[in-house]
Amino acid sequence: MSTDTLPSHVPADKAMRLPYFAREVVKDCPQETLIPEMHRTLGPITYVTNIFPGDKPGWLLTGYDDTMAMLRDADNYTKNGMGQWSQSIGENWLVVPTEVDPPTHSHYRKALNPSFSPQKMAAMKDDLKRRAVDLIDKFKDRKSCDFINEFSERYPIYIVLDLLGLPQDRMAEFLVWEKEMLHSNDWEVRSNAVKKAVNYLKGEIALRREKPLDDYISRLFDLEAGEGRKWNDEEVLGHCFNLFLGGLDTVTTMLGNIFAHLVRHPEQQQELREHPERIVLAVEEFLRVYGPVTAFRIAAQEIEVHGQKIMPGDYVSVATPIVNQDPKIHENPSDIRFDRKAPHVALGGGIHKCLGMHLARFELQTAIDEFLKAIPQFRLKEGTELGYFVGNITFIPKLELEWD
Repeated sequence: MSTDTLPSHVPADKAMRLPYFAREVVKDCPQETLIPEMHRTLGPITYVTNIFPGDKPGWLLTGYDDTMAMLRDADNYTKNGMGQWSQSIGENWLVVPTEVDPPTHSHYRKALNPSFSPQKMAAMKDDLKRRAVDLIDKFKDRKSCDFINEFSERYPIYIVLDLLGLPQDRMAEFLVWEKEMLHSNDWEVRSNAVKKAVNYLKGEIALRREKPLDDYISRLFDLEAGEGRKWNDEEVLGHCFNLFLGGLDTVTTMLGNIFAHLVRHPEQQQELREHPERIVLAVEEFLRVYGPVTAFRIAAQEIEVHGQKIMPGDYVSVATPIVNQDPKIHENPSDIRFDRKAPHVALGGGIHKCLGMHLARFELQTAIDEFLKAIPQFRLKEGTELGYFVGNITFIPKLELEWD
């Protein structure tokens, strides 16, 4: 987008394309380079012409407090259709509860929260451990692994497919869809993958409508959406799509980011080996610095932020990797400190705080704990190097490890 085509309310000096949203692989860790540079050089609000997939524009907020104020303001900001998932295939269902506004949102959360309570998720710990150990056992004696392909992609998918009662033998296919939906900048590729995932989920939902099973999807039919009304098929689809999308990527991405850090900082790898009780707090600090996702809200009406007018329909970022490094909130924000106990928005905030946050935390804690128990001090495989994909989801495309 050139400055000639900027909307009339966007000053030319507030508009730019940013390398952090280039959707390409860079050699240097963006959490230590690009993000600190943005805090040094940008103001609190910038119009970024390539911030949304497909190089679409929106407003970047760099401040933690500004972002939290937006997350708590459901009157001025909407999430309705934010991801453009159903719209991209000519449909109009919403991702449930992620794209739903109050008051309907509260009905969905009331119905869903018991299934994702800390107690329910803690009860899955044995399953999480079993899945992690099974994967690690396949390569631990080889003294090397392709961490992304052999562990971090597979581990959370096992868990989500177990949860939804979907077949594990289609994992490779699901992985392709997930990558095309979340990591492509080509809207045709993205939309085709959405269509495949949606058609698959529709088929599974229809089978359970006809003959319910003792599984999570079948139980969704009994949930209420307020005033005693049961969920319809679009609502069930919107929720299954939410779990399919979020459950297949976010933990995978976090694990790649975490283990790349432990490769680059062997002293902290050793610290967690010697003090596994520090893993719980370490995960929070990893989420703060390496939380990968830039999500969005849509302005519901004309708003002013730091003197800048935002118009209805404008996208405004929830750039968790950036706001979690706000130097006004954290000292030396790109440093990982296992005792920091710092606030972060890696799992969202306000009414849309991540439904699966307790599961995600347990998955990350279990994966780190079991990997460090089974595998001695690991390093980057000789002859390979790290690269970082920057964009709406910041991740490690390839991480080959070896150990003695």
